[in-house]
Amino acid sequence: REAIDLARIAIMKKFVLTVLFFVIAAVSAAGQALYTREKEWANEINAFLEIDKKQNPPKDPIVFTGSSTIRMWTSLRQDFPTVNVMNRGFGGSRLDDLVFFAPKIVAPYKPKMIVVYSGENDIEAKEPAENALEDFKAFVAFRDKTLPKTPIVYISMKPSILRWSLWPEMNRGNDLIRTEIAKHKNVRYVDISAAMLGPNGEKPPADIFVADGLHLNAKGHAIITKALKPFLK
Repeated sequence: REAIDLARIAIMKKFVLTVLFFVIAAVSAAGQALYTREKEWANEINAFLEIDKKQNPPKDPIVFTGSSTIRMWTSLRQDFPTVNVMNRGFGGSRLDDLVFFAPKIVAPYKPKMIVVYSGENDIEAKEPAENALEDFKAFVAFRDKTLPKTPIVYISMKPSILRWSLWPEMNRGNDLIRTEIAKHKNVRYVDISAAMLGPNGEKPPADIFVADGLHLNAKGHAIITKALKPFLK
């Protein structure tokens, strides 16, 4: 009888594990199915993969990724000359784009650190700040599963002239993400907004942006560089 009971337990365990496997697979497939912008970024992502084929990525890099604030940071290597940095930003992207493509443009490099600027385009797309928070959580979950020892440094969403009307919601998104980051030991929040705002929290000065009033020029990126350096030492 004892042998029969043990056999039944073994069968039950196998059944539970099988069901659990299919549930996880279904959830993963559903998440993939919900993502609809893969083709939008195909050229940029493939360009990164082609670069990797032609030249070996640096060992233990610090991977900068996210939207155009990263993509257009052309002086990245000059601004951080003492560390191996990689630019894997793709302009116009949102946090869910980053989550989807991270297995291709972050994980393969086994980075010693991941620096992220993303979320601003989420708000610009009329998504509530809570959506940006959930996608940020998904990125942290990806890191926990794939690169558990790799710290994340999240750069706050910036105020800009072009998107000044959206700043209250972006700032709320910053607050939500900062609160979430406080729960994690190896995720850090870097605020750049205070240094970019005008007096008394007014609209930021035009001289830190290029002509469109949205993307940063060298002076704007210098603000981020100064804020990040203590975290990259």
